[in-house]
Amino acid sequence: MVNICPCAFVLLGLFVQSILALWPIPRSLVGGSTPVKLSPSFAIDLRNMHDPPPDLLAAVARSRSRLVSDRFQRLVLGRGASDADAIARARTLDSIVLALCPGSFIRSIAEETNQPIDSKSESYQLQVPTDGTRATLMANSTLGLLRGLTTFEQLWCDYKGVKYMLDGPLRIDDEPAFPYRGFSFDTSRNFYPVSDILRTIDAMSWVKLGVLYWHIIDSQSFPLEVPAFPELSEKGAYSLDEIYTQDDVQRIIKYANERGVDVVLEMDSPGHTTAISAAHPEHVACASKSPWSKYASEPPAGQLRIASPSTLSFAHTLFTSMARTLPSTMMSSGGDEVNLPCWEDDQQTMADLARRNITIDDALNEFVQTVQDVIVEHGKTPFIKSDMVLTHNVPVVSDTVVVVWQKSEDATAVARRGLRLIHQPSDHFYLDCGGGEWLGNDVLGNSWCDPFKTWQRAYSFDPYANLTTQQLSLVLGGQMPLWSEQSSPENLDPIVWPRLAVGAEVFWTGAILPDGLPRLNPNATASTHALARFNELRYRMVDRGISAIALQPKWCVLRPGECDLGS
Repeated sequence: MVNICPCAFVLLGLFVQSILALWPIPRSLVGGSTPVKLSPSFAIDLRNMHDPPPDLLAAVARSRSRLVSDRFQRLVLGRGASDADAIARARTLDSIVLALCPGSFIRSIAEETNQPIDSKSESYQLQVPTDGTRATLMANSTLGLLRGLTTFEQLWCDYKGVKYMLDGPLRIDDEPAFPYRGFSFDTSRNFYPVSDILRTIDAMSWVKLGVLYWHIIDSQSFPLEVPAFPELSEKGAYSLDEIYTQDDVQRIIKYANERGVDVVLEMDSPGHTTAISAAHPEHVACASKSPWSKYASEPPAGQLRIASPSTLSFAHTLFTSMARTLPSTMMSSGGDEVNLPCWEDDQQTMADLARRNITIDDALNEFVQTVQDVIVEHGKTPFIKSDMVLTHNVPVVSDTVVVVWQKSEDATAVARRGLRLIHQPSDHFYLDCGGGEWLGNDVLGNSWCDPFKTWQRAYSFDPYANLTTQQLSLVLGGQMPLWSEQSSPENLDPIVWPRLAVGAEVFWTGAILPDGLPRLNPNATASTHALARFNELRYRMVDRGISAIALQPKWCVLRPGECDLGS
């Protein structure tokens, strides 16, 4: 546990059952029943911090603005009007003081965000008094201050322009249960403008999601401008208007880092690479070959010629060209769903194998080693998809992080190999499931991962299921993905939000709620428990311009408990 100003941070294990509806719920939360309201001239004071980083000043400015502009009203019958008497007698809070603990390094939020995944400090302590003194927010890092500001913003409801809470005095001691809490975003199958990605990053930051795992290329399109190979996007993108230039990529990374979101670029390979053939057909086997179902998991078929020395050199340069531009200490080579018949039916691949006297397994091992070596040489931790390890038994470097995606039970097999992992199970977390078949000429077809993954299904996930005590430290966290076969800018917000925020609570709060109950207790998703808080989060997001889908009829939202099964 990382302490706030050593010896001061203690998980108290107490919780006040009241209107507080924070998401993710803090690890420790103690409150009262005294109303507090913000002064019209409420100030956020950076005390004892000489020359604060510009991105911290910007975060403070955003919080000041949102404390004025947020118009969320409490979700009860009568809404804010029901609290008018309490607001009238509430004590006024004039300011909050933000401070780093003595001896803390003063680094920018972006610098803290790009620390190694197991070295980030996100803990904070927040106190809101009711005696007329200032609120305080203490942390060991600027990233911790950012997380605390996010919590502080969620405390307040609005009524006729007055911001108030009913739960003072309040103390929160908080830190994440897992360092990795992410969103895997496919922007290749359908293109998303930069503005959509930035808006998504904003919402991620509001719920303390700390990683954007960016699936930026795939078989259908290659929208990434690569400095060493500009022709890949010029010929492989859907159009010249649907390319992420290097300026776009750096803008997105900078924007994310300043909001506490690390960006992990996934260059999926050797499969899912058909789009490369538009510029370099010499490197791609079975490109758009028919029937696609024999050669790929979805159309179009095509994957890199792993036995070709020139293709290995190409992949080395491709990864090097991008790795040197990325500030994150993590990078992914993907690796899912490679197809053996694609190589077996490719004359050049079979000739290369024969000439070099190696097997497909040998070539696949060599390819993975080549790209992992590039990632490591650039000071980054390599990520790889679980089927590379479990299905193909590919050797990986010792600090590789495995993305467990096919089914949740695969985590135990990865852990038995002593490898670190993040959870991305299709049976719990896939945001795109349930939309039906997207392939034509399949009247009765369903998507491969049906049914729709409800927020309650995702919330039921246990990151430590079936793992031994010795294996628990291998779990870094998890992420929920959006694959974009049936998603685009038009439905981005409602298909992602608020369900993506479930991953934030699963991996921030962990196994135990602040009242001491297990997060997965029998009534966990009841509308007087997690659902009440989740409904509030959804309404707050809508208030801030996120088109998050409704979870219930408003009648139910305003009457917690009356729409539960068996009520």
